[in-house]
Amino acid sequence: MKSSPKSSLRLTTLFKEFFQSQQSAGILLILATAISLLLANSAWGPSYIGFWGQKIGISSHQFHLEHSITEWINDALMTIFFLLVGLEIERELYIGELSDRKRAMLPMIGALGGMVMPALIYLIFNFNHPATISGAGIPTATDIAFAIAIMGLLGDRVPTALKVFLTALAIIDDLGAIVVIALFYGGGFNGLYLILSALIIAILYFLNKRENENGWLFLILGTSLWFCMLHSGIHATLSGVILAFALPFKSGKPQTLSYRVEQSIQWPVSYILLPLFALSNTAIAIPDDISTLVSNPASIGIFFGLVVGKPLGIVLASLLAVKLGVASLSSNINFKKLLGAGILGGIGFTMAIFVDNLAFADSALIDLGKVSILIASSTCAVLGYALLKWIK
Repeated sequence: MKSSPKSSLRLTTLFKEFFQSQQSAGILLILATAISLLLANSAWGPSYIGFWGQKIGISSHQFHLEHSITEWINDALMTIFFLLVGLEIERELYIGELSDRKRAMLPMIGALGGMVMPALIYLIFNFNHPATISGAGIPTATDIAFAIAIMGLLGDRVPTALKVFLTALAIIDDLGAIVVIALFYGGGFNGLYLILSALIIAILYFLNKRENENGWLFLILGTSLWFCMLHSGIHATLSGVILAFALPFKSGKPQTLSYRVEQSIQWPVSYILLPLFALSNTAIAIPDDISTLVSNPASIGIFFGLVVGKPLGIVLASLLAVKLGVASLSSNINFKKLLGAGILGGIGFTMAIFVDNLAFADSALIDLGKVSILIASSTCAVLGYALLKWIK
């Protein structure tokens, strides 16, 4: 295997801050999930689950803005999460680990393999089941916060090169999930709002080219874009990614708007938004008859897609890229460590649950998918941690 020089590991300040914030956010996610599941399956379960299902908002002939609390979190607040993901992707593409083609190829190809293989495994189990085949996108994404949290617990046992690889892979993975959502999980399209969305995007593009840094103007246009996309049939959270790439990056230094926005939303996303997402989306009454999990093709596809498909796809694609000479692997990363990172890549959680909400119409199937995601993600967390802790 070819090794990349130490100089290739030039971590930007924001990358380090992003890694550290995601590490602690992942631990908070685990706690929020545990608390939510305990409450949902306690004597207060019906009231707790009912709380997240309460409808809030207004509705008229012109537009519909009445949603449950969970839907508001998923469709509105998660837009800020996608904005942060978009800004981090942009930064890494311009001045980070993805700015050099040779270094970027390994996590890019690894992420591609880690998306294709889980989807194929899911389809194998669901090919003849029309009601569940739409869930193929569920096991394709890696949860950045959760995976980094587990890796962070290992401390110095994990080389910096492996942390960079998994973080970059998870970021690219999120970009892939965004594309999957845009292509396959939209609703019925509304021509007027599609035109308005396109017009706002054109204005954002113009402002980007002019390197306009008026934060209030971008906030107004971003909010307008979210509203139009919400009613256009394209998932509204994608407006966060579009806005991220519309903000002028310039040099990416602290005084730029892109840097300031990323800095300002990291804390609320990590410590408020994602825990809220975890609380609301894991308010699930686990069925007494666990046999449902092992007999439903969707739950089987999700479990094996994440636990088997993810590590298999990541490792095989990465090794193939190195073998063909299109990517290089650090000398600090051996096969076992690469496999450990691949297993941690099977922690789906946030993005997997997000796609699960879009993939199925049946609420019972959505909940079943979430339980399968939790079981599979927990399995990958334990296996990945154990492998990386005990290997050399």
